[in-house]
Amino acid sequence: MALLVALVPMFAWGSIGLVSGKLGGDANQQTLGMTMGAFIFSLGIFFVMRPSIDMLTIMIGFISGLFWFVGQNGQFHAMKAMGVSVGLPLSTGMQLMLNTIAGAIFFHEWRHVRDFILGFLALALLVAGAYLTSRKDPNGKSKPEAGMKMYDFGKGFRFLFISTIGYGLYTIIITWAGLDPLAIILPQSIGMLTGALCFSARKVAFDKYVWRNITSGLLWGIGNICMLLSIQTVGLAVGFSLSQMGIIISTLGGIFLLGEHKTKKEMFYVIIGCLLVIFGGILLGYMKALS
Repeated sequence: MALLVALVPMFAWGSIGLVSGKLGGDANQQTLGMTMGAFIFSLGIFFVMRPSIDMLTIMIGFISGLFWFVGQNGQFHAMKAMGVSVGLPLSTGMQLMLNTIAGAIFFHEWRHVRDFILGFLALALLVAGAYLTSRKDPNGKSKPEAGMKMYDFGKGFRFLFISTIGYGLYTIIITWAGLDPLAIILPQSIGMLTGALCFSARKVAFDKYVWRNITSGLLWGIGNICMLLSIQTVGLAVGFSLSQMGIIISTLGGIFLLGEHKTKKEMFYVIIGCLLVIFGGILLGYMKALS
């Protein structure tokens, strides 16, 4: 059951890039709309579940939310610069490295030699899969065809580096605090919304694109609560890694739904990369079954 809950973020978060891409808007509009949706979701959970909230939960949740804003806003900018099918897999691979190592080393979730061998093998499969899904064909067209968008890999990678730090701290600080996931999501969403309003509101036109992207925030909220619950049972290294398998959905969706161009060689890379991600996820599930 714990593994099933851990897989929910895969579908919820894997769909966010596609949903926001279809809904439209720039990176700041998408971030603000998403934080509004996350706040609405967490408010609903709070009034239904009535969790106990103390000052530590408020402080940790709020700070975590600010870090999340840095991560998500950077990821949206990266996807605008690199495309969903390239930006999201790279973002996933970078996050996996940071969070898996943090869970294994700082939180001592891997206790035996077997855990380190299987864990690093699973991580290698996931990172290799993320790399392959974003790999470019050196012999492909250097310029897009008419009507196709030109991407900037260097600019996108700079945003991804900042995004990875923000996303990493967002999950690590919650795991370190060991607080109730149902209690922390409301102050967390307030921190997210505060970050979006402080850093993006002056750049954002409050039009239909902001309101549309509330939908992506609801999706994120579902994935977030399931990931926080799963981390308590399967640990940060396994729970976060399983949640990131959604790159299969986002990568293929970016190609077939958003029309992002791929050469035949790049499609081969994508297929192999997705298979490696699947094998890595299966190995993580096997690790949990052995523990």
